[in-house]
Amino acid sequence: QGQLVETGGGLVQAGGALRLSCAASGRTLSSYHMAWFRQAPGKEREFVAAINWRGANTYYSDSVKGRFTISRDNAKNTVYLQMNSLKPEDTAVYYCARTGSNVQLTAARTYANWGQGTQVTVSS
Repeated sequence: QGQLVETGGGLVQAGGALRLSCAASGRTLSSYHMAWFRQAPGKEREFVAAINWRGANTYYSDSVKGRFTISRDNAKNTVYLQMNSLKPEDTAVYYCARTGSNVQLTAARTYANWGQGTQVTVSS
């Protein structure tokens, strides 16, 4: 299956921006739909954004729509999450995930391959 490795997390003030990257090793990403999820302490993992294998279609949760942008560069085997206008409630561990399924791209159960996560902390 290969590995997914997230980078780019950190501490940022409210209103700031971060860009997360998810790099794949062992298997190309170009055949897979990709997504970002996040999990805050004491909460369930929640969908953030998804992108289909060609990058033609993107999906966002209502809580991040208009602030976050998911993109991919298949030549670099990398998926990105540009996060702008960050809020304290965006604080969480962010995970990227990969699936070959075409259904329910917003559901965590659709994804079989996950990265280890990267911490994003937004201070008020």
